[in-house]
Amino acid sequence: MHAYLKARGALERVSGKELMQRVRNGDVTVLDVRPEDEYHAGHIPGARSVPVSELRKRLAELPKNREIVAYCRGPQCVMAIEAVELLRKKGFRAHRMEEGVIDWRARGWRVEKSRAEVP
Repeated sequence: MHAYLKARGALERVSGKELMQRVRNGDVTVLDVRPEDEYHAGHIPGARSVPVSELRKRLAELPKNREIVAYCRGPQCVMAIEAVELLRKKGFRAHRMEEGVIDWRARGWRVEKSRAEVP
């Protein structure tokens, strides 16, 4: 896994503590790139749900003038890596968060839940 991450340039990451500070300062857009049902079950406060499978179609929704931090299930999850690669190719300043929601919750940090919208 280490070789895979290194080969993809994905070891440049943002810690949870650093992310919290950047969010407070309004410096970043946080993307939860997991499937929507996982987002609704619990996500980092202020994160936007943009599943990696939908990211290419939804690029126009994202600000080009702000840094984007993507996260998924944790350090071994490749969805955030794929998201960061795509975002960088499209000219965004993007990084991945090294922790996932489980790590976030384990630190005692707040996790938001939301209900899926019913049509």
